[in-house]
Amino acid sequence: MSKGTIKKVAGPLVVAEGMRDANMFDVVHVSENNLIGEIIEIRGDLASIQVYEETAGLAPGAPVESTGMPMSVELGPGLIGSIYDGIQRPLDAIREQTHSNLLQRGIQVPSLNRSKVWHFTPSVKAGDALAAGDIIGTVKESNIVTQKIMLSPLMPEGKVREIREGDFTVTDTVATIACSDGTEYPVTLMQKWPVRRGRPYKEKLSPEMPLVTGQRVIDTLFPIAKGGVAAVPGPFGSGKTVVQHQLAKWADADIVVYIGCGERGNEMTDVLNEFPELKDPKSGYSLMERTVLIANTSDMPVAAREASIYTGITIAEYFRDMGYSVALMADSTSRWAEALREMSGRLEEMPGEEGYPAYLGSRLAQFYERAGRVKTCGSDDREGALSVIGAVSPAGGDISEPVTQATLRIVKVFWSLDAELAHERHFPAINWLTSYSLYLESLGGWFDKNVDPQWMKKRGDIMLILHDESQLKEMVQLVGEDALSAQDRLKMETARSIREDYLHQNAFHETDTYSSLHKQDLLMDLILDFYEDGKKVLESGASIEKIVSLPVREQIGRFKYVPEEQADAEHDKIDAELNAEVEKVIAEKEDF
Repeated sequence: MSKGTIKKVAGPLVVAEGMRDANMFDVVHVSENNLIGEIIEIRGDLASIQVYEETAGLAPGAPVESTGMPMSVELGPGLIGSIYDGIQRPLDAIREQTHSNLLQRGIQVPSLNRSKVWHFTPSVKAGDALAAGDIIGTVKESNIVTQKIMLSPLMPEGKVREIREGDFTVTDTVATIACSDGTEYPVTLMQKWPVRRGRPYKEKLSPEMPLVTGQRVIDTLFPIAKGGVAAVPGPFGSGKTVVQHQLAKWADADIVVYIGCGERGNEMTDVLNEFPELKDPKSGYSLMERTVLIANTSDMPVAAREASIYTGITIAEYFRDMGYSVALMADSTSRWAEALREMSGRLEEMPGEEGYPAYLGSRLAQFYERAGRVKTCGSDDREGALSVIGAVSPAGGDISEPVTQATLRIVKVFWSLDAELAHERHFPAINWLTSYSLYLESLGGWFDKNVDPQWMKKRGDIMLILHDESQLKEMVQLVGEDALSAQDRLKMETARSIREDYLHQNAFHETDTYSSLHKQDLLMDLILDFYEDGKKVLESGASIEKIVSLPVREQIGRFKYVPEEQADAEHDKIDAELNAEVEKVIAEKEDF
C-alpha cells in the first residue's frame, strides 16, 4: 500500500505527493479522519484524489494511504430493500450507529450486514464440475427475491470439494472449489466487484421483447426493449421523477435499482414512503422487497455523484447475472455530468462545450453500454436483462445542451417531456410528436404475435391521426374550426379522444395507474372503431355534430377506468352500443 501526504486541497480534489506506487482508481483514505477518496490522475509521484466526503479542514501534510484496491461494491444477501449512499454505505445502519440523520465524515460501516444469518440451500453436490459464474445454491432474501449464490465470473473451472446447507453470515465459507489450476477457492455468500468494470457475460442478445411498463404512451407509441436504454429529458416540473417512479413501480422487471443522483432529498423520501405501501402487481408483496435504492442527494458531496451511478449499475449487473430482468433508474445523469465538470475543472483540463469535459460523451457511453439482454456466464443458458432509463435535466428545458445531446447519440428511446403538457395536467407529459423509439422495428413482431396481429397497424393509424391533427391545428388558428371539412373535424375529434382518453393516464387512480397490453389494445380498438364508423356516417350524409354527440363517446372515454378483469365484457358492450348508435344515425338520415 502506498502512503503519502497532502500537498494541495481544492474543494473535493486533493493532490497528494509520495504516491508513486499507487494505481489509477485505487481507493485511498485521506487524513486522520479516514475520508474515502479515489485516485483519478497520477503524474510522477503526485496523485489527484477525488474525495467523496466533505474536505473542509484538510491541510497540507495530512497523511494519505492507498488501500491498493479499486472502488468496489459488496454483492450478496442483504442488498434488497437497502438504501445506500453513492459509495454503498448503508444509510439506515449509519443512522443506528451514530444516532444522527446526518452523515459523519470518515464513518465506515460494512455495506452488507455481517451479523445477519441467511439460510443457504445448495443446488450442487460434492464432486460436481463447475465453471465460472455457475450457481451453487440459493438464499431466500425477501418474499419476492431468491438470491442465487454464484461463483465469481473470473474463477477458473473446478470441482466442488465441499458444500453444506445451513445458516451462515455473508462472510462464512459455504463451499470449497478445487480449481483446475491446483488451487482451492473458498466460496462465501458475498463477493466484491470493482464498480468501473462491467461484469462479463457470454453473449449479448438482440432486443426482441418489450419491457412492459403499463403506461400507454410508452408501451404503444414509444416502447423500450428489455435490455434497452432510454432517456427522459425535460425541464423542471415536467414530470421526469414521476415517470421514473411509475416505471419503477409497474415495469415488468424482477428487480429495480433506483439511483437518486444529485436530486433533492424529498424525492428519495417519496420513494421510501411510497414503495413499502405499494403492492407488487405480480406477487402482492411490498415493492421494496424487490428494490435497491442508491441515495446521493443534492446536499451530499458533489464528487460522490460520480460514483453513485457506477455503484448502482454494478449491483444491477449482479442481479442480471442471476437471470433476472432488472430495471435501473438514474435520476438524473445531468447532476452526474455536473460532478464530472467540476472535477475536470479542478484538474485544469481543457474544457469542452459549456465547460463539460471533452470525454463527457465517452463516459456516458461507457455507462449506458452496460445495459443489455445477455447470456450470462455459467454452464447453463441463463438469460438476464438490464434496462437503463436515465433522466436528463437540461437547464431551462433546452435539449440542445451537451448532456442531452451526448445522451441522445447513445440511447435508442427518447421520451421528450413537454412543459406545456405538464402545465395542462396531462400525465405522462411525453410529447408524441418529438419522442421516438428505435426499437419499434425489432419489437413489432413481438406485439403482433403476442398481443394482436393488428397491433402495429393500429399504432401507425394513431400516430398518423396525431400527426395530421398537429397540421390541422395550424390551419384552425388561421381560419377557425368552422372552415375545416367534416372529415377533418372528425379527425380532430378522434385525435382529442386519443390524447385525453388514451395517452392521458392518472397515476393516482387505482385502476388507470397501470394498463395491461391487452387492455391498451381494446381501448385502441374502440377509438379507431369510432373513427371508422364516423367516416361511414359522414358518407351517409349525416352531419359531423351527430357523430360528435354520440352518447357512447363518454363510455369510450371512461373505459380506461374499467378493471382489467371486466375489460373484455365492457369492450364488447361499448362496441355493440357504438354500432347500434351509428346504424340509428344512418337510418334516421335515410328516412329523412
